[in-house]
Amino acid sequence: MTDSFVIRVPATSANIGPGFDVVGLSLSLYLTLTVTSGEPSSVPPKITYSGEGADEVPLDPYRNLTTRVALYVLRCNGHRSFPSDLVSIHCDNQIPFGRGLGSSGAAVIAGVLLGNSLGKLNLSQERILDHALMVERHPDNVTAALVGGFVGSYLRELDPQATEAAQVPLSEVLPEYPPDAGEDWGLSPPIPPLGIGHYVRFKWNSSIKAVAIIPRFELSTAKARAVLPETYSRKDLVFNMQRLAVLTTALGQTPPDPELIFEAMKDRVHQPYRNTLIPGLPAVTSLITPASHPGLLGICLSGAGPTILALATHNFESIAEKIREIFRQEQIEVDWKILNVAEGSTVTYC
Repeated sequence: MTDSFVIRVPATSANIGPGFDVVGLSLSLYLTLTVTSGEPSSVPPKITYSGEGADEVPLDPYRNLTTRVALYVLRCNGHRSFPSDLVSIHCDNQIPFGRGLGSSGAAVIAGVLLGNSLGKLNLSQERILDHALMVERHPDNVTAALVGGFVGSYLRELDPQATEAAQVPLSEVLPEYPPDAGEDWGLSPPIPPLGIGHYVRFKWNSSIKAVAIIPRFELSTAKARAVLPETYSRKDLVFNMQRLAVLTTALGQTPPDPELIFEAMKDRVHQPYRNTLIPGLPAVTSLITPASHPGLLGICLSGAGPTILALATHNFESIAEKIREIFRQEQIEVDWKILNVAEGSTVTYC
């Protein structure tokens, strides 16, 4: 007799212009895990993978990011290994890697939910987020992937002992398993403190869709962060805070105001410094406006890039094709998708 359950985690876009490391938006591309249990066995679970990144992802459960996170969650909660009746995990992924659409955040949330389900841990949403934040140290993507919608989040100031626990190096939280690692290797992972991250869901006008323009090259988050300055002027920080304060309400209003939102999605903290990494970005953000393309509300870099996110209520194809044209002038080909704002992650038992 076999049992199975399905985990579905949405893609996400972080920042949305001025909300650097603060806001995230869940989008209707998904990482889906189909998990099957059967007769107990000493054989490790079989992992199969389809979709985006299928030729890149490790299929060893001790090297795959999602199953390593699941094992971390299990071991934090008194389970030393995967259940002996776990037969297989099939991953189907629609989220492109290295494009600023939250592929790693989705993998981490999927792993925490997998560990929670396999161990029958019944973790609260707060504790699920705590475990995720021990692996993915920025709350914007993982929070949006977990709870869905348009989300603002922050890392809480913890007491000294909890702060030290939350800042354990990632290499200790999720170590690379050596080739000769056995079941007893890495049995004592750092336990996440309580209440690392907090969040709020903002209202979202359901007429607004996200046009994701996805260049056919990858950009690592580490490289995109490396070009950012260590300090900012007060003027630039105030510029962003003013716009973020408006944007979090403006995207929930009916009808949405294109002029208000377009200006509120401007940024001086991260996008200007990433222009050199993404040819075409300055032209896209300056040449395409609500006046030139009715229906457009605002344009921003999705996360660390290189994907461009255009929020709009109509005229989606015209907006996307104009952005494609600008990228082609830089000899860059793109794909584009019209996405809805998604609900949060789900676990469904079959």
